[in-house]
Amino acid sequence: MATDRTFPEARTRLVQAAIRLLAANGPSEVKARSVSSEAGLSTMGVYSYFGGVPELLQAVADEGFERQAAIFKQVASTEDPMVDLCAMALGCRDFARRNPHLYDLMFGLSIHGRYSPSRGPPAVAPREQSAAFTASYSYLFEECKRLVESGCVRKIDPDLIAAQLWSSLHGFIMLELGGYFAAVADPAAEVLVPMCVNLIVGLGADREGAESSAAVATTGWARSLGVKAIPQRSRKSKH
Repeated sequence: MATDRTFPEARTRLVQAAIRLLAANGPSEVKARSVSSEAGLSTMGVYSYFGGVPELLQAVADEGFERQAAIFKQVASTEDPMVDLCAMALGCRDFARRNPHLYDLMFGLSIHGRYSPSRGPPAVAPREQSAAFTASYSYLFEECKRLVESGCVRKIDPDLIAAQLWSSLHGFIMLELGGYFAAVADPAAEVLVPMCVNLIVGLGADREGAESSAAVATTGWARSLGVKAIPQRSRKSKH
């Protein structure tokens, strides 16, 4: 077993090892001994670099938020905040599908009894927040701020808009990861995107404009994945 001094990047190795174990076996296998073994380091490395398993898990959650922030940074790139917000929702959903245990850990759900990450937007969690969460959240906040400043929606605190959007998105993601949309042909096109549109319209946006922006985001996201976008169902009345 290598010593910590042999690997100056031991902290990173331990975080990456924990992420691999998390992906393969879920949170129950993220223990000091198993993570150290996976990283090729002594068990004391966890305590030397993090203080214990809870602190290691915080670092893993922070890594998850950094990856999420990178996705938000990549897709938040147009002049239309409604396009960007929809693209961010699709990107976040894809990230969660590819990293279900990591996403779960980021929000402190499955192991809440022994671990509670530092998280939460200012509007709903005034306590100290993780810097990684804050960096990720800032992309969502800035788009919501642009949404208000552009006149797309009513004058509402952007933090509250962000909290509503993230609450809706998180609820959708957890239900999808739980298999509750198994009977839906395309949950993103039939549930997620219409939900985002309805929320934005409820905040005061024009429905036609919101649907047009959502279509642009959906097409762009599908193109980035190399798949054909499934069009949203028409909302026109049959009568």
